[in-house]
Amino acid sequence: MKSNLYNHTFFISIIVALLVNINGIAQQIDINNYRTRFGFKTVKQADNSRLLEVSFIALNKKDRKDQPAVYEAEIKFFNILNDEEILLGSSKTSKEGIAQLILPENQKYSTDAEGYINLRARFDGTDALSEEEEDLMIKDLHLDLNLTEIDSVKTVTLTAFTLDSLGVKTPVSDVYIITYVKAMLSKKNIDEGTISDGEYTFPMPQSFAGNPKGNLTITSIIDDSDEYGNIIQEKTVQWGTFNKTIKQDKNMLWTKAAPIWMYVVLTILLLGVWLNYIYTIANLFKIKSEGENLSPEPKKNYSVN
Repeated sequence: MKSNLYNHTFFISIIVALLVNINGIAQQIDINNYRTRFGFKTVKQADNSRLLEVSFIALNKKDRKDQPAVYEAEIKFFNILNDEEILLGSSKTSKEGIAQLILPENQKYSTDAEGYINLRARFDGTDALSEEEEDLMIKDLHLDLNLTEIDSVKTVTLTAFTLDSLGVKTPVSDVYIITYVKAMLSKKNIDEGTISDGEYTFPMPQSFAGNPKGNLTITSIIDDSDEYGNIIQEKTVQWGTFNKTIKQDKNMLWTKAAPIWMYVVLTILLLGVWLNYIYTIANLFKIKSEGENLSPEPKKNYSVN
């Protein structure tokens, strides 16, 4: 009983010491030594949904490596039109200081006279942190990725356009776009170019290994455009060259099936061991049987005259 009480006291002391240490460190952090960085971006994703993302971190004014994230901060996202705020939703920052809100493809936005969607991300502030706010102005660009074979040439065609309030398409120009092929651990840049009159076309520059079914995932990205933001479009096509069945060597040291000679040697060794067991047991029974068949010598009776 005394030993258990001692152990409990010991562990409680350690926990109290850790709590005191953590509180001491927290008290040493002075918010005046930090400045906050509030970044806001939007990404139109491959399924045509729109991601709104805020990065909220603090920067040490002296030590640039000290960049703690602002955790559990509620970020509100708005669509702005003529000083009217239309709440799209809210999200709290993660342990990495990231807050995200995904809007569906059929989300309706209010746009200004030039067709811009005005977006706003805002943190209302607390007693320790001041209010943060950032606005974005983008046009909703529609990016289509078409993968076809023209005269046996694998061809990638990109079309980009905007829609007005009546649904009329307006081709865009001077938009820089990069196209990648997804690999297992990274992605390979296969083409870069500028969309002109709403279209950009290029042939696949080389053959690429796909998955076991021969599929490739091709991704086109408009990155950080001043007018359209970030846009991603991707498709999977059976253009990969991985169509060979790998034939594994049989009965080798590095395969699951060992060489035949190893099975033969192992069988002979095991057979020899079991024969030795049988021979020994048979001899033990033989010795026992012979011992039982031995008759003892008759006792001699001696008489005294």
